[in-house]
Amino acid sequence: MARSATKNSIRKTTPTGRYTGWARTFWLLFGAGAAGLVLYVLAVSVNFLNLFGRMPNLKTLENPRSELASEIYSTDNVLMGKYFRENRTPAEYEDLPQHLVDALIATEDARFEEHSGIDPKATGRVAAGLLTGGSGGGGSTLTQQLAKVLFRTREDLNDGTLNDVPGVRMLVTKTKEWILATRLERSYTKREILRMYLNTNDYGSNAFGINTAAKTFFSKKPRELTRPEAATLVGVLNAPTRFSPKFNPERSRVRRNWVLRQMNKYGYITPQQLQADTLKPIVLRYSVENQNEGIAPYFRVEVSKMLKQWAKETDHDLYADGLKIYTTIDSRMQKYAEAAVAEHMKLQQKWFDQQWKGQQPWRDENGRIIPNFLSTSIKRTERYRSLTTRFEGNKDSIKYYLNRKYKMKVFTWNGGEKEVLMSPMDSLAYYKRLLHSGFMAMNPLNGQVKAWVGGINFKYIKYDHVKQGKRQPGSTFKPFVYVAAIDQGYSPCYQRPDVATTFPAERGRPAYTPRNFEGSYSGRTFTLRQALARSMNSITAWLVQKLGPETVVSYAKRLGITSPIEAVPAVGFGSSDVSIYELAGAYSTFVNKGIWTAPMMVTRIEDKNGNVLREFVPQTREALSEETAYLMTYMLRGATEEKGGTSIILKGGFKFPYEMGAKTGTTSNYSDGWFMGLTPDLVCGMWVGGEDRSIHFKTGAYGQGSRMALPLYGIFMKKVYADKSVDINTGPFPKPAQALSIEIDCSRYYNGSGQRDTIPSDQKLNQVELEDLNEEDI
Repeated sequence: MARSATKNSIRKTTPTGRYTGWARTFWLLFGAGAAGLVLYVLAVSVNFLNLFGRMPNLKTLENPRSELASEIYSTDNVLMGKYFRENRTPAEYEDLPQHLVDALIATEDARFEEHSGIDPKATGRVAAGLLTGGSGGGGSTLTQQLAKVLFRTREDLNDGTLNDVPGVRMLVTKTKEWILATRLERSYTKREILRMYLNTNDYGSNAFGINTAAKTFFSKKPRELTRPEAATLVGVLNAPTRFSPKFNPERSRVRRNWVLRQMNKYGYITPQQLQADTLKPIVLRYSVENQNEGIAPYFRVEVSKMLKQWAKETDHDLYADGLKIYTTIDSRMQKYAEAAVAEHMKLQQKWFDQQWKGQQPWRDENGRIIPNFLSTSIKRTERYRSLTTRFEGNKDSIKYYLNRKYKMKVFTWNGGEKEVLMSPMDSLAYYKRLLHSGFMAMNPLNGQVKAWVGGINFKYIKYDHVKQGKRQPGSTFKPFVYVAAIDQGYSPCYQRPDVATTFPAERGRPAYTPRNFEGSYSGRTFTLRQALARSMNSITAWLVQKLGPETVVSYAKRLGITSPIEAVPAVGFGSSDVSIYELAGAYSTFVNKGIWTAPMMVTRIEDKNGNVLREFVPQTREALSEETAYLMTYMLRGATEEKGGTSIILKGGFKFPYEMGAKTGTTSNYSDGWFMGLTPDLVCGMWVGGEDRSIHFKTGAYGQGSRMALPLYGIFMKKVYADKSVDINTGPFPKPAQALSIEIDCSRYYNGSGQRDTIPSDQKLNQVELEDLNEEDI
């Protein structure tokens, strides 16, 4: 009985034991799988044996870095433009409309508020779809997508050994994104994750982040987006090119309506709202931000040179750190300067085209057409160099492509640009016929640059004529002669006859006799103030001879001219090339009581959080006595006050009632027209001319500085004076604190008829060699 009972007992327990064994096996396998998964995740986290590739460290995770555009502002806090590789400016969560957030969640991650970085339901759906050979849809949460973009998991973190194994690469990448997503959820709130997501992603058209996207496609701030507009931008995120409202409008509309249906599906909008929104067209106000747009593009390029050097020295990235650069530019003055250049140059170009209609304007000093001018010029272009490389110097192939016509856009004064059918040679000939200009305005008291126009159109012509370009300044260089004379004892009232002065031949240089603009001499006597006002070459030449060219050069250097200046007899007539930038700084010394101040472009640099990284102060040095500086402003005022002054039109034609100093400049063959204008707190310099010196007006009727450049100043100042919000001093030039040591009222001993009266013995002019005025000179 006992054996029978035992046998029955065994029979009864065997099925139960078998089930227990299967359960034990299952749990062992499950435990092993779970342990393996944990070990796998841990191995990925620490990059075990460098099998899986790097993972961001804790510091990087707490401060995820995405490239932010650096912004550059005017002194009156107007955004001028940006420096960027990826055009991204972050928006705060408070700037995001609720319907934008709703559209994003409904489209990309409906359970965003419920999960902690990984959505098990969505992940399971994707896995099931893969097992059955179908598609389970997207399984990545918003947080995973953010991790992918922030840490570039599919680019920067794919450097492990297993990443080269087909099929394993994606598994490892996905694992990293899961890990990073959970860490992001622990480190940031849901709002912060949404903000980072919208600020980080690419929306196409070089727009990174919602701030830039809203501006690019709709010219709005994010908070101003309507619900259909917000849905359009959310729809773009899936495939920025495929769903671009600019380049694929119909596909974009279909995608937008799908986003709106998702919003309805999850209860964010009503069926009535859905119906109304899907019927609305997509109305774009499309404008891609680039370096060609914005305020003062030539200035911004020049500033970037300084900023890149500073960034290199301080370990910053100008194009990614989200810096804020505050400049000295006044946005109103800049706007007036750009408008004045456009207005003036459009008219100059019209006159130029009329003079050379049907003719080639590139001429030598004798008026003859320069042979092979275009074929020589084309060899200096990037296109020619590219073709030479491409065809290994084969002249026939190069010539063929240089003369092959293409559709292209060119700059024009009628509408800004036009589409034409031109060959590269045609294009070169077209642009060679254009006149160019440069304009700069600065405050002489602190050196701050207020306006900078480097050319006629930055998009098509990048060359900057303010600082980069240097040309012969003509008579605008004469003040360096006169300031040397004043500083060495000559009075503005000192008189000299208008007669020829000859520099004898020396060291292989032929004898040189400068002529007046008219080509003759009157023999009349003029004060130095009158001579400068009329820009008389004869009296300037005499001063250069008396002072010596070396003295003139030394004064130019003292006043901030850094370009090489040759000490030759023609130095006083601007024989050496200089820039507007240099001349503006030099002339400012006269207004600023003899203190030379370097033109200043930036006041401070801040980081993305508003912390000041660098503040700039003016660079100054004493160059002249206060009295000499004031006497020079008095001398330069003569151009607008003396009879026959080259700038008298500022008082007559433009009817400016204020004190102004001025100086015109014209070079040989009318290749360059210059003008310098001074008021108590604004010095302006400008130049007009062809790209090549051989391209110029035919005669002085149009080709002199008083016609080519001076009206530009008048147009600009008229706009500035009319704007009462611009704080500009209209009062007289301030006199020195101490009384002048000489009399500047020339009427006390000058009768105004051009004849010399008795000169008082107590005047400082007696210190110079009056005996040089002999009867033969007179």
